[in-house]
Amino acid sequence: MAAVEIEAAKSVEDVMAEMGRRARIAARALALAPTAAKDAALAAMATEIRKATPAILAANALDVADGKAKGLSGSFIDRLILTEARIEAMAAGLEAIAALADPVGRVLAAWDRPNGLHIERVATPLGVIGIIYESRPNVTADAGALCLKSGNAAILRGGSDALRSSIAIVAALKRGLAAAGLPEDAVQLVPTADRAAVGLMLTGLSGAIDVIVPRGGKSLVARVQSEARVPVFSHLEGICHVYVDKGADLDMAVRLVVNAKMRRTGICGAAETLLVDRACAATHLPPIVAALREKGCEIRASQEVLALVPDAVPATEADWSTEYLDAILSVALVDGVDGAIAHIERYGSHHTEAIVTENAATAERFLSEIDSAILLWNASTQFADGGEFGMGAEIGIATGKMHARGPVGVDQLVSFNYRVRGHGQTRP
Repeated sequence: MAAVEIEAAKSVEDVMAEMGRRARIAARALALAPTAAKDAALAAMATEIRKATPAILAANALDVADGKAKGLSGSFIDRLILTEARIEAMAAGLEAIAALADPVGRVLAAWDRPNGLHIERVATPLGVIGIIYESRPNVTADAGALCLKSGNAAILRGGSDALRSSIAIVAALKRGLAAAGLPEDAVQLVPTADRAAVGLMLTGLSGAIDVIVPRGGKSLVARVQSEARVPVFSHLEGICHVYVDKGADLDMAVRLVVNAKMRRTGICGAAETLLVDRACAATHLPPIVAALREKGCEIRASQEVLALVPDAVPATEADWSTEYLDAILSVALVDGVDGAIAHIERYGSHHTEAIVTENAATAERFLSEIDSAILLWNASTQFADGGEFGMGAEIGIATGKMHARGPVGVDQLVSFNYRVRGHGQTRP
C-alpha cells in the first residue's frame, strides 16, 4: 500500500476491510495492555513526534500550498497550518494523556446482594473507534493517543487537504507504538482521499468499528449522523453564545467577548452570537463592539443594536443560527437572563454558552436552565476544549445526551460490563 494511493490490485473495499480486521486484532491486545505499556507508548510517540518535526512541517507546507491554491478560506487554512509550536503542543498533549489515570478496569460501582452475590460495574474499552475529520492535522495525534490510553484501536480518516501532514504524523505514532512493543495497527490512517472510504467506515466495516466520531464542518457531521450504522459521538455545529448581563464588570466583559470570538475564530467553541442585557446596553455595548472591531471583527446587528452601532451590518434571521467560523459576530439585545435563555433555547445548538455577570444568583439560573453541553460563568467560550478541562486532549465535543456529552476524552471512550462473583448460588 502506497502512502497516498491504494495499490492498483486492491480496491478501496479490500483495503478498508483489511484495516478493520487488523484494527480488531490490535484492539484485543490494547484491551489487555497494562497501563505502563500504554504510557510508555505515549511517551515514545511524543518523542517521535518531536524528532519528526522537520518531516511533518515539510509535509504540511505542501498541504498548505495546495489549500491556498484551491482558494480555501483563511479560517480553514488556520486550522490546517502546523508550526513548531503546534507540533510541540501535539507532543505535550501526548504526554499529558499519558499522565492521566487509566480509565480501563476502574470499578465504577460495586454492591452485594442478599444472596451473597458480589456485583461490580467495571470500565472496559469500546473496541475500535473510527474518527473522520477535516483539516486539523493535530487531531491525528490527539485521537490516536486518546484511543490508545482508553484501550481502543483507532481508524483515522483525515481530510484530503491535510493528508500528507497526517501521514507524517501517523508514521511517528507508529514508531512510538513499535518502540513500546504495542501493535502498530493500534493507529491506522486511511491511505486514500477517496470518499468511498468514508461510506465504508459508516457501515461499520462488517462489525469492525464500534463507534464513529466525526470532526469537521456541518455537511460532514450531517452525513455521518444520517448514514452511520454504528453509534456516533458528535455535534452538528457550535452556535455558541456569550451573554453580558447588567451585573457584568465592563472590563471583564470586553476581555471575555473579544477572546471568545477572536482568539481563534475557526474552532467550534468560538462565540458566534453576543447577547447584551438591554439594561446595560448603553454602557457596555459600544466599548465591546469597539474592541471587537479593533481586532477585525464584523458586527451583524439587530435593529436595536443598529441604533447604538449605526454602521454595523444589519443582521438577518439566518444570522442567529449561523456558525460563522470567521471574524463575524451577530449581536442582539435581550431582556435580562430570561431573554438570553429564551434566545439560546430558540437558536442554540446545545454546544457552549457563557454568561458574564457578578450576580451569582443570575449566573446560577443561566447555568441550571440552559440545556447545553458546556456552560461557563465569567470565562471565555474558547475553554470548550478537553485539554483545558484537564483531559489531556479531546477526540471531539458531543452535544447528544447518550453516553458522552461535552469534551470526549479518555473517560468517555470506555463502556462497562458487569462482573458477578458468587459461591455456588442458583436462582430459585
